[in-house]
Amino acid sequence: MKHHLSDVGSWMTSPALTIRPEATLFEAYNTMYENDVRRLPVVDSDGTLIGIVTLSDIQQVSPIIIGDDDDTPRRLMASEQTVEEIMTPDPVTVVIDDTVRDAAERMLEYEVSGLPVIKEDRVIGIITESDIFRLVVESWVTINHETVMTIHQTG
Repeated sequence: MKHHLSDVGSWMTSPALTIRPEATLFEAYNTMYENDVRRLPVVDSDGTLIGIVTLSDIQQVSPIIIGDDDDTPRRLMASEQTVEEIMTPDPVTVVIDDTVRDAAERMLEYEVSGLPVIKEDRVIGIITESDIFRLVVESWVTINHETVMTIHQTG
């Protein structure tokens, strides 16, 4: 299926990393840290989206200390809290054929920086502010290149 360049499907990260609700906060933190992501959709055993957990959620229950004294992993290892206890249930989502504008409007309206992309309640990707910035930058490059070519051809 070909997508229009402004469709979520053209800009999302796929597949999205996900986590199970029974995972510990330490597991969630490690997954985020190792993969340089700030949010994980939470899926049940059938792969159905049931929530989302963010680095901010984890920071609220176990503040992360920046610098050499960062003992966050040790504190999280000692914690028995699970993702399910702190996740946001029923997160705001988009579908693959929604436009990037739709996604950006939902992010602004709900004050979130990323949205799971779903198909039949299953996570197929994730779109974040960074993906939208990438679209903006690539659009500027294309527009500037076309403008320069037009000026050069008419000049």
